[in-house]
Amino acid sequence: MGIQVADAAATPPGARLMAAGKNVTAERYDAGNQYAVGLDLGLNVVAGQEAIEVRAKRKSYADPIVADVIGKKGNKRLPAGTVTDMSGLRRFSTVTIKDAKGKVIRLYTTNFCPNTYDSVRTRPEAPAQTPYPMNCGGENPFTLGSVWGIQAGWAASTEDTPPTGKLFDLPLGKYTVGVTVNEAYRKAFGIATKDASVSLSLTVKKGEYGEKALAGDHDHHGPQVSDYRPEYRVAAKRPAAAKAPATGPKPDLRSLPAWGISISPGTKSKWHVNFGATVWNAGTSPLLVDGFRRDGAGLMDAYQYFFDAQGNQVGAVPAGTMEWDARAGHEHWHFTDFAQYNLLRSDKKLAVRSGKEAFCLANTDQVDYTIPLAKWRPLNTDLETSCGEKDSVGVREVLDIGNGDTYTQDRPGQSFDITGLPNGTYYIQVKANPAGKLSESSAANNTSLRKIVLGGTAKKRTLSVPPVNGIKG
Repeated sequence: MGIQVADAAATPPGARLMAAGKNVTAERYDAGNQYAVGLDLGLNVVAGQEAIEVRAKRKSYADPIVADVIGKKGNKRLPAGTVTDMSGLRRFSTVTIKDAKGKVIRLYTTNFCPNTYDSVRTRPEAPAQTPYPMNCGGENPFTLGSVWGIQAGWAASTEDTPPTGKLFDLPLGKYTVGVTVNEAYRKAFGIATKDASVSLSLTVKKGEYGEKALAGDHDHHGPQVSDYRPEYRVAAKRPAAAKAPATGPKPDLRSLPAWGISISPGTKSKWHVNFGATVWNAGTSPLLVDGFRRDGAGLMDAYQYFFDAQGNQVGAVPAGTMEWDARAGHEHWHFTDFAQYNLLRSDKKLAVRSGKEAFCLANTDQVDYTIPLAKWRPLNTDLETSCGEKDSVGVREVLDIGNGDTYTQDRPGQSFDITGLPNGTYYIQVKANPAGKLSESSAANNTSLRKIVLGGTAKKRTLSVPPVNGIKG
């Protein structure tokens, strides 16, 4: 379903909630142990003559998140409770579903992420491009700042079911559905009362449902697809290397506290601590590393490139190597010495080092899109877009400003083997640029520590992870 141009041309100055049609059909399918309805109401929030832009920010992990609606006539602070994490807007709309007799059978609120991947313009004279990210993020609990928006004259699809994570079900039959944007957002986004509600007819019918699972990659979030895009092919000739510029834009690599931490038993009575680790770029330049393949070898020589404030290339320096990783689940080029993961004892001395030593750089996480020059729509967001193929003669790996590169640690050799460690307090250390091969504006913020406590017995180890300023991730 899509928005008709003829209808969209009459878009009012303010934003509005709009339906693709008045009649909606949904299929009810057998989900194994229960039934569920794939509910798609075809609703969109359409920005008027001015873009909708929200910036969510916290000064530190000890401070609450505050969110402002950015406007030409000044900014508006969203009320407390509308933004409680970095995943989007809470309780954006209210959905009322009535049966054929007019009885309310479902009443709930839905959340809203303005950064939808399928965002489109709704009138020909609207801007040709949108600057806003393709998703809201929020997966990383240590995100510092997010930007959410809908370009003027563009539309973003809404969420239609409750944000419970549970399957949504309705019996077969006919219903009426009313959806209303809640008052806090009507005021904040300038949505007139008449443009804040829609009424639909819904028919739920019996249907068939199939789902194709994607094999998740163990390094980054998301599936691994072996592909190599032409825009990431590097020059055939190695650069004339020199010293890094003394002044000018540079990346600033920073480590977030480890997150998503768990403990799991392995083979031969071994125990492992698994975790996610994120290094992000808070600098004034992207980290751009090109790899040039050595003849007949599974190695590339890596160079870091530098740019002036206008984006002109001003130099390059050697930055180690890239190596081909042929292991199943990898099969891509890794840049060495980007980060290092250590498990430290309570006295901060080394207990165990992770086997993860090489990385494919990708912009997997929005860490702070409110800082100057943050890139909201990075191109290389997963292994498909940045890691090359076995026969690649060159690879470009980029970590853009405001973005983070997250690796999960759930493989033997990459996670920490804690089988022989005594119970007690330990620290997961995430260290960016450990060998100092990359040039950056500051190395003082390259290391983070996350406290964990091991307990239990040899047959049943336990793990507790104290929160960081209330953040439990």
